[in-house]
Amino acid sequence: MRRRDHYIFVNAFNLLLCGLITGVVVAAAAFPFAAMSGLAAKVGEQTFASLPSELKAFKSPQISRVYAADNKTQITQFYDEFRSDVPLKDISQFMRDALVAAEDRDFYQHNGVDLKGLARALVNNRNGGPKQGASTITMQWVRMSLAYSATSPQDVIEATKDTPKRKVTEMKYALELEKQLTKDQILERYLNIVPFGKQTYGIYAASRVYFNKRPKDLTIGEAALLAGIVRAPSGYDPTDPDGYEQIRQRRNAYVIPGMAEMGAITPAQAAKAIKEPIPRKVRSVSNGCVSVAKNNWGFFCDYFYRWWMSREEFGPTPYDRERRLKSGGYRITTTLDVKAQDKARGRIGDLISERNKNALLLAAVQPGSGKVRLLAANRKYKLDDPDDPKNSISSDPRKARKGIRGSYPSTTNPLLTGGGDITGYQAGSVMKIFTIIAALEKGLPLAYTIKTESRYRSRYIIDRGNDAACPGTHFWCPSNSGGGGEGVFNMWTGLGSSINTYFVPLEERVGAENVVDAAKRFGIQFRAASDAVLAERGNSHQWGAFTLGVSATTPLDMANAYATLAADGVYCRPTPIEHITTRDGDKLDVGRPDCTRATSQDVARAAVDAARCPVGDSARLGRCGGSTAGDTRYVVGHPVFGKTGTTDRDRTASLIAGTTSLVVAGYLVNPDYQNHHDRLQHSQVNPAVYRTLADYMKGKPKVQFKRPESRKIAYGDQRTIPDVECDPLDRARNRVERAGFSVWVGRDVDSKCPAGTAAGTNPSGRTVKNGVVVIEVSNGKGAKPTDPELPPGRPGPTR
Repeated sequence: MRRRDHYIFVNAFNLLLCGLITGVVVAAAAFPFAAMSGLAAKVGEQTFASLPSELKAFKSPQISRVYAADNKTQITQFYDEFRSDVPLKDISQFMRDALVAAEDRDFYQHNGVDLKGLARALVNNRNGGPKQGASTITMQWVRMSLAYSATSPQDVIEATKDTPKRKVTEMKYALELEKQLTKDQILERYLNIVPFGKQTYGIYAASRVYFNKRPKDLTIGEAALLAGIVRAPSGYDPTDPDGYEQIRQRRNAYVIPGMAEMGAITPAQAAKAIKEPIPRKVRSVSNGCVSVAKNNWGFFCDYFYRWWMSREEFGPTPYDRERRLKSGGYRITTTLDVKAQDKARGRIGDLISERNKNALLLAAVQPGSGKVRLLAANRKYKLDDPDDPKNSISSDPRKARKGIRGSYPSTTNPLLTGGGDITGYQAGSVMKIFTIIAALEKGLPLAYTIKTESRYRSRYIIDRGNDAACPGTHFWCPSNSGGGGEGVFNMWTGLGSSINTYFVPLEERVGAENVVDAAKRFGIQFRAASDAVLAERGNSHQWGAFTLGVSATTPLDMANAYATLAADGVYCRPTPIEHITTRDGDKLDVGRPDCTRATSQDVARAAVDAARCPVGDSARLGRCGGSTAGDTRYVVGHPVFGKTGTTDRDRTASLIAGTTSLVVAGYLVNPDYQNHHDRLQHSQVNPAVYRTLADYMKGKPKVQFKRPESRKIAYGDQRTIPDVECDPLDRARNRVERAGFSVWVGRDVDSKCPAGTAAGTNPSGRTVKNGVVVIEVSNGKGAKPTDPELPPGRPGPTR
């Protein structure tokens, strides 16, 4: 259609509509009800039952609020439009009257369409006067409802563009709605949907932003101000100098006098209300995770957000899931323990600065549920403002040369949970626990012994030129941290003293692929591309270094893996959710503990018993002989288990410690440059972990870890070791081998036996079948007093 033809059509339509309404107005003077019925017939037969279902079921977008585990402390909120519906009884009567005075003074007299006002507006607009809309409150609500319920951009245009067709549609729906809803119901819906500027929608949001009040506490002047803004929110902005003067005039010269004319307030109240101040500044409102940086909840908030975005229950696409979060009006109660979180952040702050390039990261999980109780770091969850950068230049030399800034003190990277470009960090010997699990599953008991050396020639093949290769070979030759470590070790003593040359041959005997499989069942994610390739079943049999912690993990991964042990081998997928309630009060069946059995109850209990040794506790089934974080048990004051970890050249340091109630994993890393040359110390990460755990356990009952039901998983098939004291070495070797043991000839010791004969065995008495027995050689110099601090035949700590 040509533009000229279009204008002719519109003008003709307006003329017909004007004539129609003029006639109805005349009739309305004598027969109001008949006039309304006549208009309804003219504009088309329409009943409420045939209104669009989207309009009848329409619900405006609402704020979703996120709370801590106490269900009281609000962590943050998510919204596209800052809106939260409130019932009319919770809205000041002044606000109701002010809105009617500002927008539709005949609201309580008409039946949805103000015929006189509409005729007046049509005549005025055709004659070039100031543009008038004549839309009633009911018609305005219809327009906004149609726009919100639209399912396509074109539907939004049709619902909002200024055309005669849209006006007729609004009139039809308004007439029918007024037959179905009371005036108060319509007013309540309107007050909860209308925009008030400053990104506020609905009276709850406006009251909070402009006056930091509840809607029921608004004064006359405050209510009149908000009602005055509705007509043109951007133009009547009191924070803008021009807008301030315009809204002052509208409030004082139109809205408040209108309230007085309606009889809603007295002249004295009106005079007082005109003197009320108008705010020039408004309250900022948090939205999302970046806005909670000051409370140290940002990393947990981000973890929740990523969890939500991964759940198909909230929509088939990321777009759908985000829209539902930001408009669904959910009440989301998370697993965050605010007290534990705050204590953890304080412990970190005592040990390391926010501006330190190294990151101290703590994650804690509740065994048996997977509930994540805290995520803390010496970082602010915050975007570094590119216009006013606060972050230091990256510690990675390549990035530094390009002027790229690092992640400290502010970052939004998921340092503790992984995601995006965060694949994790090498955590070292904390991974040895998976070798123990795989060995126990293969039938090797905790008492299984291996004769260790300071350096072990493995069967794992690496590049011949690698520094870790045995000289002149392509076999990997690992050694112990700090050297040493020779002796006979079992799983208690090997884990307690973290003997690399015990765990590598143990991994060989159970199969590296089985160790990797155990880690997978315990929830370890292989996010780094190179790790993912090696972790595939057909590729992992040669991954000898896996037991020493060369794969990338996160604190949350490891906290939850160890929590699986404390839960008797039941793995629960980590979750940030206690429960989610809809705006209608229904609880969603999502976020509940999602648990599967990762290993048998006895394997888990036996592994925990070995893991009590590194943290200074006493194993219930064996003897530890050494620890690498011995202060943990003393500080926590409860039965505790865990493990330390250190990577090659001390590039990271880690500690995991837990009870039956909580497991805390701590990493000290450089997230920006993991190939750095600094030596990171346990003196920072260890206290952060065990003091955080102690804070959480304070006042709680001491609960002992349970023993395995089968003693065999601890001791295996025990055999008596022959007494070979003073036997010739060949005879002694033959006797011990025939008894079913692997024999090594050990060092010379002071003994009453003739020099060169057997002085005895280590261990002596009994040990596991096929275990190692070392025959000690007498030097003929007489007996040496026994060290009362060490159990006979067992090595002391190596570091």
